[in-house]
Amino acid sequence: MRAIRLHEFGPPSNLVLDDLPDLTAGPGQVRIRVEASGVHLLDTALRRGEPGGPMPLPALPTVPGREVAGTVDAVGAGVAEAWRGRRVVAHLGMVPGGYAEQAVTSVDTLFEVPERLSMAEAVAAVGTGRTALGIVETEPPTATDVVFVPSAAGGLGWLLAQAARHAGATVVLAARGERRTARLAELGADLVVDYGRADWIDRVRSWTDGFTLVYDGIGGTVGREALELLRPGGRFVMFGYSAGTPTRFDVDDVVSRSLTVGWLLGERIRSRPGGIAGLAGRSVRLAGRGWWRPLVSTYPLADAATAHADLEGRRALGKVVLTPAR
Repeated sequence: MRAIRLHEFGPPSNLVLDDLPDLTAGPGQVRIRVEASGVHLLDTALRRGEPGGPMPLPALPTVPGREVAGTVDAVGAGVAEAWRGRRVVAHLGMVPGGYAEQAVTSVDTLFEVPERLSMAEAVAAVGTGRTALGIVETEPPTATDVVFVPSAAGGLGWLLAQAARHAGATVVLAARGERRTARLAELGADLVVDYGRADWIDRVRSWTDGFTLVYDGIGGTVGREALELLRPGGRFVMFGYSAGTPTRFDVDDVVSRSLTVGWLLGERIRSRPGGIAGLAGRSVRLAGRGWWRPLVSTYPLADAATAHADLEGRRALGKVVLTPAR
């Protein structure tokens, strides 16, 4: 099989296409003929040699990636033959190996891919979707909210925006650049702004007297500006900081305006009904019913280095997915 391997920590160019032996499904496992592999921002940090939260640096060489979708083409001992030939998606957990033409995982990690869902969309739903669902189930938008998503052109922000629309909220979306903001207009938001423009705050203030709920995955200066636009009594949900630093706030910010500020990853997500696996299954089913549809940018497996560079440079739209050629 062909796989992308990292032999040395460093720039995207260190990701190389190698020929490796075919994988074998062990007891309780299946082998997946991979048709889509998810790329996560965490993957880029690990590639650089920077530990990412609970994820330790891998031993080298390694095949990155933890989200795969495809067709089961082999089953191990103890696994029903009925799994063979099924369209499935899985999150490999703490074990890497997704950037490849084959992946092996426990049968217990599998979710069937609904017919109306592409493999690339399924990968986005099982990983990014489970996080988005955990956020909106923990801090749900309502019809009376004015919701702001400042990184809405990313895979996670795109889904949060759809959830806010389904709740009947007033929705303000933001991204950097004309290409990204034009794509956001497809979601039917009430207002779309380009946070790369100096006048984006003025545009928001001329349109509304503030937000009641912010889903902040960007942090940095934009996150802080969004916090300033939050109404008294508002909720500020942090789940990442793609700008490089978390949004800065202090006790005075919270007390003076009676704000609720919280971090919604880690244990708060894992404590949802059914845990992480429950969130993943619900997300895939929701995508299969069309309740939300992930936005994906696909790259050939051999172009993993370009995919990483585009993700880090914020040039990609939505969830970045690698597609092995057949």
